[in-house]
Amino acid sequence: MKGEMKLKQLAQALYEQLGELEDQYGITFSAGATLYVNPTDGEGGTVQARERGGKPVNKLISKGPYRAAADEFNI
Repeated sequence: MKGEMKLKQLAQALYEQLGELEDQYGITFSAGATLYVNPTDGEGGTVQARERGGKPVNKLISKGPYRAAADEFNI
């Protein structure tokens, strides 16, 4: 994705690209994904993500989407 955009716009663009992978290329599963984000200040200047205490954040790892209790207990 090129160009500065709000995170909600980036999420929509990613969603659309994943839909294209599925619809046009028949890809329905993935063993994982890597996403590099270049945060900005809204005017093109770069910023560093930081924890509340000021420590820089360089990596976020996700175990996947939230699983509802119904999924967990096969309800």
